[in-house]
Amino acid sequence: MSEYVQVSTATPTKEEAVALAGSAVKARLAAGAQVIGPVTSVFWHLGEYGTGEEYKVLLTTTREQYPALEIHLLAEHPWDNPELIATPIVAGSARALEWIEGSVGPQTD
Repeated sequence: MSEYVQVSTATPTKEEAVALAGSAVKARLAAGAQVIGPVTSVFWHLGEYGTGEEYKVLLTTTREQYPALEIHLLAEHPWDNPELIATPIVAGSARALEWIEGSVGPQTD
């Protein structure tokens, strides 16, 4: 499995997406994050078909940091049961992967 993952979730507003991304990056659980949107989502929820406008949040982290990031995102997310998906990063430039590695976890200054 890859040493790096991209984690995706979504929020109902841009402000909540930026706050969620910022709290994860400030806590050094993710190296960086992008907020994309608005996007239109099509889904099943509580047995009903629906659509809605959301803001996608993409975060980059290491596989080792993912469990702590998941705990953080679930605790800080505005929804009770948000979708969190971690996708392995199968390739990337050496400098980008080094940046991810050096940006998450405990920092030694």
